[in-house]
Amino acid sequence: MSQDEYHETLPGHADFRLPEPAAPRKVNGRRPIPEKPVGAGEVAANSPGDPVGEATGADPIDVWDQRVAGALAFLRRRLAGAYEVDDFGFDRELTDAVFQPLLRVLYRDWFRTEVFGIEHVPADGGGLIVGNHSGTLAVDALMLTVAIRDHHPRERHLRLLGADLVFRVPFLSELARKSGATVACNPDAERLMTQGDLVGVFPEGFKGIGKRFADRYKLQRFGRGGFVSAALRTGTPIVPVAIIGAEEIYPILADVKPLARLLGIPYFPVTPTFPWLGPLGLVPLPSKWMIQFCEPIPTAHLREYADDPMVVYNLADQVRETIQATLHELLEKRPDPFGI
Repeated sequence: MSQDEYHETLPGHADFRLPEPAAPRKVNGRRPIPEKPVGAGEVAANSPGDPVGEATGADPIDVWDQRVAGALAFLRRRLAGAYEVDDFGFDRELTDAVFQPLLRVLYRDWFRTEVFGIEHVPADGGGLIVGNHSGTLAVDALMLTVAIRDHHPRERHLRLLGADLVFRVPFLSELARKSGATVACNPDAERLMTQGDLVGVFPEGFKGIGKRFADRYKLQRFGRGGFVSAALRTGTPIVPVAIIGAEEIYPILADVKPLARLLGIPYFPVTPTFPWLGPLGLVPLPSKWMIQFCEPIPTAHLREYADDPMVVYNLADQVRETIQATLHELLEKRPDPFGI
């Protein structure tokens, strides 16, 4: 008897279907481990706001198991010294695994940051990101690194240039180096841009972050334009960036200069919460942040004028005016400093 003839002898053969396989039963509240384990790329597909395992359909407990295993493997590598740092001390793995996730909580949930014009940041090669500086502590510089890392299509790192004071404090110096920062000097900046890195600089320096709340969003002097000379020598585009929100996190009401001189620091701020609340006064106020990257200013055609004071001054003034005008535009978009 052929197979077709056999099927015809079955009652109701036209509607005959093999039974659907039963769904795997849970054992002790868990489904059996699938034959193909969930890959690392699939776990990474879960967005921070999604429930664990929702994007992949994986068992949440299995996903957490993999995350714990990954964390233990990371600790083993760190303890064994099996990681790399560059010539400036930048630890890329530690930055991506520890520093950036911690800063992202402030950036996304506390400051509710919005970013505009990220397409103006170079996709590859060197670039000089020049921003306004404010906020008593250099939190704006840290938030700028998160903005570029999270929103740029290439997820680029921003190498910050820091003041000498940062690198004279033992523990802070190590953290700064590990996160990719280096001393604000032209040789280091030029070397980083030549090797294709994005470099972040804040020409206002301590004058910017230490100004009083009454002078908020009024740019201070940009110094002698050393950042422009570094960009000209390397032919690197300059990208002005305007940041609003930092002025409100620690509003400076007064500066106790005698105490600042005694401690050897640029200023000693008095804010609505510090020093009155002690350590709690260091918690930033939850202001609404906006970051706008402006159109890049090319410099490759001006390399021969890197030592011309007038060219350097005019270009620095152009960058300053661009940032100041953009700050006014952003303030109009954000009428309420603590709104949603």
